[in-house]
Amino acid sequence: MTVKIALYGKGGIGKSTIASNVAAATAAEGHKVTIIGCDPKGDSTTSLMAGERIPSVLSYLKEGIEIKEEDVVHKGYNNVNCIEVGGPEPGIGCAGRGIIVALDQVTEKSSVVQESDLVIFDVPGDIVCGGLAMPVRKDYVDMAYIVTSGEYLPMYAANNICRGLKVLDGELGGVICNSRIDQEEQERKIVRDFASQLETKFIAYVPRRDKVQKYEREGKTIVEADPNHKVTQVYKEISQQIMNKREPDTPKPLTDEELRKLTRLD
Repeated sequence: MTVKIALYGKGGIGKSTIASNVAAATAAEGHKVTIIGCDPKGDSTTSLMAGERIPSVLSYLKEGIEIKEEDVVHKGYNNVNCIEVGGPEPGIGCAGRGIIVALDQVTEKSSVVQESDLVIFDVPGDIVCGGLAMPVRKDYVDMAYIVTSGEYLPMYAANNICRGLKVLDGELGGVICNSRIDQEEQERKIVRDFASQLETKFIAYVPRRDKVQKYEREGKTIVEADPNHKVTQVYKEISQQIMNKREPDTPKPLTDEELRKLTRLD
């Protein structure tokens, strides 16, 4: 049975890094994996494609070109199926609506989504707006995972995403901390407590290491470039938790006062 997840979080928090490394780690265990980048920038899959930016589904649709599977489904590291949705020009159109149009085309032209063991949607946006919530609303995904750090603004965005999921009756798989600050133990505790107050699971703490960015500049994930690195082991653990498909939660968003108190570094 296919596990279908979406990653949400504040812009720039590292969702694409998490998505591509989890995809690589899961594929390394012999699973069939598809990653669908939903950001108009089209950069969700570059570290799985040796740094190459692949053509997006919407770029073909804009040109009126009939889509074939080989045009939009590209084999990346360890045979991960890489798909980029693309998006409208800045200030024109709705990225969320484009996601659904593109996904409908992909599922019509290709069976890779149905045949995969894991499908990861890397979704842009700080909030689950009507458009960007479409993967959840249209049942393209089983549950959402939130990526955050221990800083106030990323957690504020994460909390807003939980509000959106609650309104949509969306299911939450848990919270992943992608480290951004120097005080690792404090940050881990902040995000763990955040997950607890949301009444969901704290999935993992991904430590900040310069090697991750170094390998991304080389067009690789750290899972591919350094299989024995500590961070690679964390991604393997995240992959295992996702593939075990735990029972999802209905998030209980915090008040702003609770959130500020939680993120205060004393």
